[in-house]
Amino acid sequence: MKIKNFCFNKIYQGNCLERMKMFPAKSIDLIFADPPYNLQLEKVLKRPDQSKVNGVKENWDKFNNFQDYDNFTKNWLNEARRILKDDGTIWVIGTYHNIFRIGKILQDLNFWILNDIIWVKTNPMPNFRGTRFSNAHETLIWCSKNKKSKYTFNYNLMKSLNDDLQMRSDWIFPICNGSERLKHRGKKVHPTQKPEALITRIILSVTNPGDIILDPFFGTGTIGAVSKKYNRKYIGIENEKKYIKFAEKRIKSIEPIKNVKFIKTIEKKQQKRIPFGRLIEFNLIQPGDILHDLKKKWHAKVRVDGSIITENFKGSIHSVAANLQNLPSCNGWTFWYKYEKKDSISIDVLREKIRSELERF
Repeated sequence: MKIKNFCFNKIYQGNCLERMKMFPAKSIDLIFADPPYNLQLEKVLKRPDQSKVNGVKENWDKFNNFQDYDNFTKNWLNEARRILKDDGTIWVIGTYHNIFRIGKILQDLNFWILNDIIWVKTNPMPNFRGTRFSNAHETLIWCSKNKKSKYTFNYNLMKSLNDDLQMRSDWIFPICNGSERLKHRGKKVHPTQKPEALITRIILSVTNPGDIILDPFFGTGTIGAVSKKYNRKYIGIENEKKYIKFAEKRIKSIEPIKNVKFIKTIEKKQQKRIPFGRLIEFNLIQPGDILHDLKKKWHAKVRVDGSIITENFKGSIHSVAANLQNLPSCNGWTFWYKYEKKDSISIDVLREKIRSELERF
């Protein structure tokens, strides 16, 4: 399937800047970029046993100076901005060597920073010389195209993945190793291959099935593998033929999740609105029933019109809950519970029963 000058689910070989110039404006939902780190390595790093550390020493990570790296970054980010949809977002990952320079340039180009995410590595490489702290994290910057962008963020999906707690900005994952790490003749194919778990969280958090995801530094294809699995469309750009060969083989082996019910999520702001009075109409709550908070500190009685009343206040489930706590606002759906036989049940659970019933029609 083509959109003007490019195809979905394909890896383009070549310079990322030149390839991005081929793409139409405002055509990409998500850009994930893992650009060169510009590590500025000067000496061979050895372990205590004098074996060499297999770090990043490829030519694509070498720049003459900071100015060259900044110009390179400005150029590809300018193109990224052009091809990103108005409500699309971009993620850039890096280390202390480059992420602060990239962050400044993102702001200079009028991207709007939404979060910086810290990827905490459970198994980082130690500092073999013992002259610094062990570098145990990388930083990701998540940006919208501008301050007013109506970007995608699957908040409730992230919350569900985190045992119903709001997802934080410190993400704990191991570095890519074991069977997931691509190797050839015993050596890593790519020095900075990212773990699929990290990429999965990014893709699930800010895209929906069918969205178009571009990775301008495709490497061995983690973005492509995860995109295919979760029914997103990917476009990869990679300059090195050797990486493309391994990426294509890797992606070919991925089986996408076929049942759309398992990959499509509905955020609460997209769901059908259910007034509290509907619970009365569906006989899930009766006029005169007593509601209580989780700790059973406060109680309120349900009225036939869908309002609730305490000794001193009458109003909606939200306004009464806020009044009891002396707060400006409160989500009554998560605050109130109803006695159900020997236990209590959240009225939010009762609301979901109605919503499920109505979605049949």
